[in-house]
Amino acid sequence: MQLVIEYPELLPDALQQSRAEFEREARTALAVKLFEMKRISSGIAAKLAGMDRVAFLLSLHQYGVAMIDLEEDELLSDLENA
Repeated sequence: MQLVIEYPELLPDALQQSRAEFEREARTALAVKLFEMKRISSGIAAKLAGMDRVAFLLSLHQYGVAMIDLEEDELLSDLENA
């Protein structure tokens, strides 16, 4: 499937990016946000961003998003069951 988003023609130039760089970053930003909101898995997000899962997870810090986002009780439960 395909999603088409209109944007101002000068936007990539304003961000000092080529059109391809801007569109790649926009896809990645969408994937990161959906992952951060826990709407999609890291695997689906990686596919949306056009990269492998490890590369996607390693790129999260550029967007200020934690790779693992567990609440304290979830972390303690995981430790108890390890």
